[in-house]
Formats: sequence, structure tokens, C-alpha cells
Amino acid sequence: MFWQMVQMDGSHHAWLEGRGPDLVLMGYIDDATSTVSGRFYDYEGTMPAMDSFKGYVRKHGLPLSVYLDRHTTDTSPRKLTAWEEVEGRESLSQFERALKELGVEVIHALSPQAKGRIERLFGVLQDRLVKEMRLRGIKTKEEANAFLNEYLPRYNERFGVCPANETDAHVTLPRQVDLNRYLCIKTERTIRNDNTIALDGRPCRLEERGGKKVVVEERLDGSLRMISKGVSLRYREITQRPEKKVVPKTDARAFNQPPKPAKDHPGKRSWKQWMPARRQRASAY
Repeated sequence: MFWQMVQMDGSHHAWLEGRGPDLVLMGYIDDATSTVSGRFYDYEGTMPAMDSFKGYVRKHGLPLSVYLDRHTTDTSPRKLTAWEEVEGRESLSQFERALKELGVEVIHALSPQAKGRIERLFGVLQDRLVKEMRLRGIKTKEEANAFLNEYLPRYNERFGVCPANETDAHVTLPRQVDLNRYLCIKTERTIRNDNTIALDGRPCRLEERGGKKVVVEERLDGSLRMISKGVSLRYREITQRPEKKVVPKTDARAFNQPPKPAKDHPGKRSWKQWMPARRQRASAY
């Protein structure tokens, strides 16, 4: 059986040698052909991992498996509860969940030596690519990514190899498949009785009635989608809370309380005030 796999990792390095900000290269190398893909980002995290994978899929197709390390982006540190273990649930990171929904197998490396191919690739690029960008005077992330689109095809043409099996196992996705529905951060929220949800401390009101739960999708472009029962719901963020009605303190009836008794009300007298009156009544008999 022909098995296609791509190795993925992030490389923290002074790619611009101090001429610009610190960058991370999210790199991919095909296990069969040694074809290299990559893109520079400001940090290594869930969104850069998803965005770089989206670029890889658009260019090459969907791989059968991805080989990566045990970074918190790629594996969830959360431990399952006893009930979740009984139900057979999995503790997945957002990136693992996205790849599972796309049908891509995730294989975790148990040691740095297991990722030898992509580690050697980063070593070569940290030498060759850095010098090339120095000669070009590249100072920004945008310039670095533009140069990467020019540099990597020349690199692959020179160092790519012919696979043992010519069959390309990458899966070309149909046009109707929206990668943004998968490569996003998904969180589940409970819909309150007033048709609102809490999102990172910010209340949002759903303009349409859904089920009891809603899945919030944070897309790569920063937009949000509210999905309930497979339908995207319209929503609006509540930026200002409704003002509370201020009731004057003197209006006791507004608080549904009886009026305040007068100072000379019999019920407010102490026992010392009552005793002379009782003795006077008693002496009358």
C-alpha cells in the first residue's frame, strides 16, 4: 500500500538577522519527494499552523497523514475526566480536531531525532535562506514571504527527489468544500433563555432562534460564525448594557414595602416607655 506523509514543524530563528522582527518558519516536507513548503509567521501557534496547512492543501492537496512533534499547538495538554474516558472521548487540540475532521491522520514524534528530515531542512535553510535574504535586504515578514514564494520552487527543483512510487496520494478537495469551516477554532456555548451567549466575557445576542447549544467558529480572517444545528445564525455583540431604572429612596411603594412608621408609633416604643402606662392602668383597677 502506498502511504503519503508530510512532516511539519516550526523553526524559531533570527531569519532577518536583526533587520526586522523575530519570525517563525512553519515548514513542510513531503516524505516521498522531499518537496518543501513554508511560510513565515510572527509566532508559532494554532492560527499559524492552520493557515500554513491551508496554504499547503491549496497548493498540493490534502495529505493522508501529518507527522509532527508534541507542541501544545499540535497536542492537547488537557487530561480527560473519568466520565469522558468511559464515553471514549479524545483530548484533542484545535489543530488535531481540524485535521481529524478533514480525514488526515496525525502522527506524533516521540523524540526530536524522529523528526530528523525536517530538522535537517531547517538547518539548511537557516544557512542558505538567511544569506539569500541578507543579499536582498529583506526586512519585513511580507517581504520574506514574497521571497519564499520565489526561493522554494528553485530549491525543490534542485533538491527534490523522485518517489519510489509515482502515485500521488494527495486528495484534491472539491470546490464546494470550504476549508474555513474546518481550519478554525471551535468552541461550544450554551444559549441562555434571553437568546444570548457569553463569548470571552462579552455578551452576544443571537438574532435567530437556534437549539440549546451553539458552536462559535473563529476563522483565520478574524471573523466569527455562530453555528447551531448546522445553520449559521446572525448575531450582534452587546456593547452597552441596559441602564437600570433608578427609583427614588423616598418612594417606598416602588420597592413594594410598607411605609416607614413615624417616630412616635406605638410599635417603636421601648419597654421602659410602656411600663408607666401599664402601671397607671393597673392602679385604676
